[in-house]
Amino acid sequence: MIGFTVFTTFPIGLSFYLSFKEYNILWDAPKDLEDPLFNYKKIFAIKIAKQDNPDELWIHTLGVKETEGGKTIRYYPLDEFKWRGDTYLLGAGDKFFWKGLWFTVRYAVFSVPLGLMGALAVALLLNQAIRGIGYWRTLYYLPAVLPAASIALLWFWLFAPNRGLINESLEPFYSAFGISRPGWFTDPKLRLPAFIIMGLWGIFGANTVILLAGLKNIPPALYEAASIDGAGIWTKFRRITIPMLSPALFYNLVTNLIAALQVFTQQAFISPEGITREDGLFINWLIYLEAFEHNHMGYASAMGWLTTMLIIIMTILVFRSSSAWVFYEGARREEGGA
Repeated sequence: MIGFTVFTTFPIGLSFYLSFKEYNILWDAPKDLEDPLFNYKKIFAIKIAKQDNPDELWIHTLGVKETEGGKTIRYYPLDEFKWRGDTYLLGAGDKFFWKGLWFTVRYAVFSVPLGLMGALAVALLLNQAIRGIGYWRTLYYLPAVLPAASIALLWFWLFAPNRGLINESLEPFYSAFGISRPGWFTDPKLRLPAFIIMGLWGIFGANTVILLAGLKNIPPALYEAASIDGAGIWTKFRRITIPMLSPALFYNLVTNLIAALQVFTQQAFISPEGITREDGLFINWLIYLEAFEHNHMGYASAMGWLTTMLIIIMTILVFRSSSAWVFYEGARREEGGA
């Protein structure tokens, strides 16, 4: 209890307190803000402005926003779009937060479903009674026991522009089409796919083991009865395997979603020169930079709490949806008995 209080409850409470303060870690103590909600207002400051003159500077188009206490929030261009022939600028008080959040959410949207589908396919293969299956199960689980830092450094080497194994293997393809070797982690268009590939390799092991355990718990009698009724492989998979495996899929979905929205180590060890906040970074890495490089501990705490609320909301939505697709055999039996 003492350890939980000292190392968990106290830091959480302190970060919430600091999110309403102006705290530079080089100062002696946090300073009060005349507007206690200023940190949150800066993050949520969003504005859409019509650009009447194409030559007009964005600083004049977007302007500033005054808050209580005399502080102002300057809007920075986040995006530009056209609507009915007119040009509009989307501005934000902290464009880096929204860029980082968008990068992180896209990573989660792609990596989580792909990770689940890939792990399910591998689990189905490893569920076969063939010779040497134990060796393959161990091999696929290996990435789960490796430290995240080691995985990041391994993939950083694999994706290296000049001597990386991936670019070396694709050299014939590059030469045939006259393409120069890409920088996977420096090219804005390739950074997200590179991180997704790296993330999939890291989560396959744990996901596969959990799904394999779920497959072992499916009664063989269900498949035998379905075969007698003339059901094919696809029908068995859709009507038996997926429903009986849904609790394991649900568990993997929740844990993978939370992990994807909290990526930190991969970005910490893969930060090539030239990559800035303009290019989009994982939100947890942005929070770290804000706190320990820019020394804005109070503002970083506000960023952290908003990210936490996003994770909680998305997790709740997944839980609310589970009643429509997760099948619990014991619960259904109780309902039938009642």
